Amino acid sequence: MGADVHGPDQEFLALERELAVFLRRARASSGEMARAVHPELEAAAYGLFVRLEEGGPQRATELAAYFGVGKATMSRQLRALEDLGLVAREPDPADGRASLVRLTEEGLARFRRVRDARRAQYVTKLADWDRREIAELARLLHQLNARADMQEPGAAPRP
Repeated sequence: MGADVHGPDQEFLALERELAVFLRRARASSGEMARAVHPELEAAAYGLFVRLEEGGPQRATELAAYFGVGKATMSRQLRALEDLGLVAREPDPADGRASLVRLTEEGLARFRRVRDARRAQYVTKLADWDRREIAELARLLHQLNARADMQEPGAAPRP
């Protein structure tokens, strides 16, 4: 038996439906944005750029934990970015045996160019929205993400 669309769960069904559409579009957009940074990049690379730009140099193990991927997957992704000159590794001053991953000047410049173009698209798409509505949407999405982070075992807290 299906759920009654007019029952008490209709708000959650509507939320699930809208999030599914949003996530589908976000995945496609991440791929486009990664390829705009460099044509050889996978969609996941854009998230790495965001994380490194926001959080500064980090260990590969921290990045793997944040994105919920294995160390081998993260290592492969970082190696590809390194080969393109978009990230570099440097010794971790806290532990000489470890290294930190950081964006290179070229990687940062390319990322910011794409991010700024994306922001301009948001401004255009949401031109008829009140700034308070945009701020409220951002606040609610942050709240949703923060709650999800608290419920995921071993998840790194968001900045």
